[in-house]
Amino acid sequence: MQSGPTQFTGPHRLRILRTGTDLVQVSRIAESLDNFGEKFVRRLFTEHEIAYAASSEPLRAERFAKRFAAKEATIKALELTQVGLDWRQIEVLRDATGHCTLGLHGVAREAAEKARVSELSLSLSRDGDYATALVVALCMRGNEPN
Repeated sequence: MQSGPTQFTGPHRLRILRTGTDLVQVSRIAESLDNFGEKFVRRLFTEHEIAYAASSEPLRAERFAKRFAAKEATIKALELTQVGLDWRQIEVLRDATGHCTLGLHGVAREAAEKARVSELSLSLSRDGDYATALVVALCMRGNEPN
């Protein structure tokens, strides 16, 4: 069986479903935080992500690990592995209910527009020493309007 984008048709549109997933060891992120501190954090995470992670010291490494996994999963879903990308151009945002979504900036946003992404969905989870993220991107195909 060949892997690739899953296609399905709606009433009037042909769509492509792209997915990306990543698994991160929380203890490795904690080690990077200990070894590289602010340099590591500022290189990868936005001010909002940093503030959220820092708001609970016991959960700091876990929160950064989930966000790191989300960024990796987004890179895979949007096929950005060959693009020069600032990690902060992919941002995990939390709404008032605590639900996480993705914010895209710069090159990441341009790639999503070029791929005609109409929806992005993010799921984050943790079990023991591992954090995982799943990103699903729904893209329009051809000349269909978004």
